[in-house]
Amino acid sequence: MTAQLLTTLATELNLAKLPHHVAVIMDGNGRWAKQKGLPRIEGHRQGAKTLKEMLRYCKDLGIKILTAYAFSTENWGRPTGEVNFLMALFERLLQKELKEMEAEEVCINFIGDLSPLPTSLQQEMRHSMERTKNNQGVYFNVAINYGSRHEMVKACQAIAEKVQLGELSADSINEETIAQHLYTSASADPDLLIRTSGEMRLSNFLLWQLAYTEIYVTDTLWPDFNHQQFDRALQSYQKRDRRFGKKIG
Repeated sequence: MTAQLLTTLATELNLAKLPHHVAVIMDGNGRWAKQKGLPRIEGHRQGAKTLKEMLRYCKDLGIKILTAYAFSTENWGRPTGEVNFLMALFERLLQKELKEMEAEEVCINFIGDLSPLPTSLQQEMRHSMERTKNNQGVYFNVAINYGSRHEMVKACQAIAEKVQLGELSADSINEETIAQHLYTSASADPDLLIRTSGEMRLSNFLLWQLAYTEIYVTDTLWPDFNHQQFDRALQSYQKRDRRFGKKIG
């Protein structure tokens, strides 16, 4: 980021009080395409470009973690052609962007049940995670075939199995135990959730992790979400009084 841009931001944002972890529900790709008379796949393609810009912007600002909701467990219900395009798009992007992510010190991690995904895509995911695992510029969680309820069921099953094997006592199970068995165990909970396109719901995304996350909703469709839109979300976040359920003052 240029010194001039940082100076401009400093007049509007407190760079010392930015969120550590931002999560995004990237909604509105299809509506964006429809408004422009384009196929839905063009909305997804533009949405991928927006995500790349937001990831770079997070790195420039010093925001350490970005988690993006790319494909939910419910998204399999979309038209077959659209689902196939998304799977191919994910794979092409990994092949195309890996060198740049390495250069920009991005550590990429995929969260969700990856087993139903195409084998070639799973291979690209494993390759990308291995190649970038030591990078420390920005930690990038991509939620693919992710559903929070499914995540919590899997966590409960894993904990129950440990109890059955005598590796864990039921009395010792606490919030930390559950958090350690979630897909996001390596990340702090999000400080800020951004949802585009004006929808007022969580859509089965990070239900456990968002317990005390600040939520920002904008009517802007995801492909149109730019640096200025992100700045507004960050400015809103910095005006919040985060009490975490505690009475202060």
